[in-house]
Amino acid sequence: MIEVAGLTKHYGSRTAVFDLTFTVRPGKVTGFLGPNGAGKSTTMRMILGLDRPTRGTATVAGRRCADFPDPLREVGALLDAGAIHGGRTARNHLLQLAQGNRVPAARVEEVLSLVGLAGAAKHRVKGFSLGMRQRLGIAAALLGDPPVLILDEPVNGLDPEGIHWIRQLLRGLAQEGRTVLVSSHLMSEMALSADHLVVIGKGRLLADMPMAEFVERHSRQAVHVATPRPAELHALLERADLAYEVVESAPDQGVFEVRDAGAATVGDLAATAGVPLHQLFTQRASLEDAYLTLTADSTEFRTGAGAQPTGGGA
Repeated sequence: MIEVAGLTKHYGSRTAVFDLTFTVRPGKVTGFLGPNGAGKSTTMRMILGLDRPTRGTATVAGRRCADFPDPLREVGALLDAGAIHGGRTARNHLLQLAQGNRVPAARVEEVLSLVGLAGAAKHRVKGFSLGMRQRLGIAAALLGDPPVLILDEPVNGLDPEGIHWIRQLLRGLAQEGRTVLVSSHLMSEMALSADHLVVIGKGRLLADMPMAEFVERHSRQAVHVATPRPAELHALLERADLAYEVVESAPDQGVFEVRDAGAATVGDLAATAGVPLHQLFTQRASLEDAYLTLTADSTEFRTGAGAQPTGGGA
């Protein structure tokens, strides 16, 4: 397990992380979410022992990462895919890491093949695309076959095939019983990959719960209804004192979103009055909706509504 307890980091008068406490358990993919500047990267660096906390602790399997004699065999991490010497080949980069962590050289070829870089093993990293660098960074994280993975934006720069591949990889690693902590700003991808979420904002913990519970708790659901007799449905909803919103209105077609009643209630109400329905389903909020609702007050960089760019045009 990754255990974070009371973790705090100050940079002078600025607080990057404050009193964070959470646990990342094995056997599941835990998504680590938060707006830009929320403290995610700082937290990951403290877990890995790259930054010293002002106070609090961060341990992996009950030990500090700084105390591991061969860290790559305990924790695999990807924080910055660009932090690789451009003059080295992909194979030599991994060989150097393997030698420093008592990893057999044969493992280098295994991970190069696993991430799809076997054909580029002898190519210098400076010629790699961003997506190729991401794959090489993931290869380095997997090099020591560690029980714990910490990945910061692993899908950045990957094409759709690569995104699908990393999703399957993460879920497969979790199913093997490994501990997987992954951050991403792609909410649609997190919705497909993560089982559990840890969300922070302005350095503080906002949520720590299973994905399904998070979406249900931090978003509203609505019943979507379409009818060719909107005036009659409108009157029914009014008499039943149900909150609703008219999404589409025309004399021969109306679409409503009913917010405080289930699909069965709305369907029974319409059936009793003989009002035909062409659509009736529960419209569930997405992870993105729930995330934006929760972090609305924790976003440091916010665009202005209707703001226009300044300066000369082309």
